[in-house]
Amino acid sequence: MDYYSKAINQLIEEFSRLPGIGAKSAQRLAFHVIHMPKEQVEHFAETLVEARNNVRYCESCFTLTDQEHCPICRSPKRDHSVIMVVESTRDLAAYEKTGKFEGVYHVLHGAISPMLGVGPADIRIKELLVRLQKEDVKEVIIATNSSLEGEATAMYISRLIKPAGIKTTRIASGVPVGGDLEYIDEVTLTRALDGRIEL
Repeated sequence: MDYYSKAINQLIEEFSRLPGIGAKSAQRLAFHVIHMPKEQVEHFAETLVEARNNVRYCESCFTLTDQEHCPICRSPKRDHSVIMVVESTRDLAAYEKTGKFEGVYHVLHGAISPMLGVGPADIRIKELLVRLQKEDVKEVIIATNSSLEGEATAMYISRLIKPAGIKTTRIASGVPVGGDLEYIDEVTLTRALDGRIEL
C-alpha cells in the first residue's frame, strides 16, 4: 500500500536510484526537497541539468570538466612531464587534497576486470598511449587501486609503456590492499606517493 502521493513516490524512487542511497535516505532527501523554498528547488534542478549538459571529459587527461581542458592541465605551474594514472576523477581529487603532487593526471575511468567484462579497450588506455607519443613525458606514476583489478591494470599499462623508455613507477604500499583511493587519508596517500617503486 502506498502511503504517499504519486509525485512523492516518484521523487523517492528517483533518489533511491542514486548510488549509496537506500530507501530511508531517499525518503529523507525527497522530503527535504519538498520542504525547500521553491526558488531553491528550481536552482537545484537547473544546476543538475546544467552540469549534465556542460560537463565533459578534459581533452588531455579525461577528468570531468566544463571546459576543453581542466584547470590542472591548463596550469603552467604543473610539471607536465610527470603523469599520474588514476582510475577515477574521485581518485584524482584524493591526491589533489594532499597538495604534494605537482604533475598532471590521466583518468582511466575504470580498471581492467575480465569478471565484469571490462577490457583494456573499455578504459582510457589507448588515449594515454597517444598522449605519451605527443608529449615529452619523463615518468608515468601508476596510482590505480590496490585491488586485483587495479594491480592487473597497472601491470598491463607498465608492459605497454616500458618499451618507450619512459620511467614507470607504481605507488607504494601505504595504500591498503582492497582500499579505494578516495577514502584514504592524505598522510597515507602522501607516503604511498613518496615510496613509489619502479615497475
